[in-house]
Amino acid sequence: MAVTLTPLSDADPEAVEALLDAAFGADRRGRTAYRLREGAVAIPELSFAAWEGARLVGTLQSWPVALRTAGGSDTLVMVGPVAVVPDLQTQGIGKALMAALIDAAETTGADALMMIGDPEYYERFGFTAAPAAGWRIDGPYEQRRLLARVRRDVAPEGELRSCHCREDGNPPAFETAA
Repeated sequence: MAVTLTPLSDADPEAVEALLDAAFGADRRGRTAYRLREGAVAIPELSFAAWEGARLVGTLQSWPVALRTAGGSDTLVMVGPVAVVPDLQTQGIGKALMAALIDAAETTGADALMMIGDPEYYERFGFTAAPAAGWRIDGPYEQRRLLARVRRDVAPEGELRSCHCREDGNPPAFETAA
C-alpha cells in the first residue's frame, strides 16, 4: 500500500486523537506509557502522519523522557504511540512510519530511543530489551516490552520519568552529549 508521510503537525489534532482511540481504545490514557509522556511536548522532527490520499491512516509520536540514575539524568526519546487505523493494519504503514523515524533519528542525532512495545515486531528496527533491562517505570508494564535502540552509552539502570518542557515550551535537547 502506498502512503504519504508528512510531519505530524500537518494532521488535525482531533483526527489524531480519533485515530488513536480507534487503534488503542478510549481508555488508552490510563496506560503507563501515557503517564510517562505526561507534561511533555512531542518532538516535531520525530513525529509523523501517514496518509492514504486525504485520509489519515497512521501516526507515530516521539517524546522526551528522563532516565534518572544515581549519577544524574539523561534525556531519551520515547517512541509511541505508533498507530494505524484498524482496517489497514498489516499493510506496511507502521513499518513505513518506523523507517521514517529511524532515518530522522539518525539525521537529528536522537541516538537513544526507547518504547514500550512488542519485542517481536520492533526488533526489526533495532529495538531490544537488553539495554532497558535495568530501567524501571512507575506503573504497571511488562519488563520484556520495555525496549531500547541506543547508539551511545546509556545508564544500564535507572527510573524513567516524565521530561517536562523548558520554559519556552520546547522539549529538552536530545543531542548526544560531548
